[in-house]
Amino acid sequence: MRVVFAGTPETALPTLEALVASRHDVVAVITRPDAPAGRGRTLTASPVAQAAERHGIEVLKPAKPSDPDFMARLRELEPDCIPIVAYGALIRREALDIPQYGWINLHFSVLPSWRGAAPVQRSIMAGDEVTGATVFSLVEELDAGPVLGTITELIRPEDTTAELLERLADWGSKLLVDVVDHIEDGDIAAVPQPEDNISYAHKLTTEDARIDWNQPAFAIDRHIRGCTPAPGAWTTLGGERVKIGPATIAEERTLAAGAIGVGKREVRVGTATTDLVLGEVQAVGKKRMAAADWARGTTFDTEPSFS
Repeated sequence: MRVVFAGTPETALPTLEALVASRHDVVAVITRPDAPAGRGRTLTASPVAQAAERHGIEVLKPAKPSDPDFMARLRELEPDCIPIVAYGALIRREALDIPQYGWINLHFSVLPSWRGAAPVQRSIMAGDEVTGATVFSLVEELDAGPVLGTITELIRPEDTTAELLERLADWGSKLLVDVVDHIEDGDIAAVPQPEDNISYAHKLTTEDARIDWNQPAFAIDRHIRGCTPAPGAWTTLGGERVKIGPATIAEERTLAAGAIGVGKREVRVGTATTDLVLGEVQAVGKKRMAAADWARGTTFDTEPSFS
């Protein structure tokens, strides 16, 4: 089939590469416009745009998917199907109707659980044991289209969002190509999503990532892992923000909630239950470093505490 792929971040790259290697013809890529990146805030093409250019594939970067010039070019391309992964903009009915087989979206949860922008983050933070990926036909309602295929994946005790998303992106790319194959073969049918057990994964804000040390250790551990790498779990020390990387749950409680205990080889923080042993810490304007190294370079009060 003639395929136009829509995607923007690195998460979408495994699917683009899988489609390029498939029996289908990727005639163009749709991605978000170049955006400032790095310390110099230089305008930079998205990871998907850069990959498409390496493959010699036409790249479309509409400011909005409703842009008339973009719509005209999309019609000229005559795609049979438009697979989409983390594109980052809403697709309206006029565009949805262009390909014969519609837009086929890869979403990183088992729908209808965790519809929305941050399904992997919210799943880890909620303490889910199992997640997955779903391929569904895109409709105007958020992540509500009929399902074409699903896989499941265990959430490991040490998983961060980055680690879990990497696995889901890899397995999900194979699922999406398999779905496109079956669409062409005419032996697949979309199944409506259940009307119950619907949950929403709203985008994480910086404030959402703040750590509440009055929570139990297991909840803080999930919170930190769900916010890693972005937006990054954080707390404050002496009024300055400090980012906290994944930690280890200790077996005993030696500190009050938020209190910092500095040893020769480890740094502990108290919670509502047992202590957390910090892994990496990043102070404002500094690189991420081992917690013990951070502590050696930090001046603490007599009874230091995060807030």
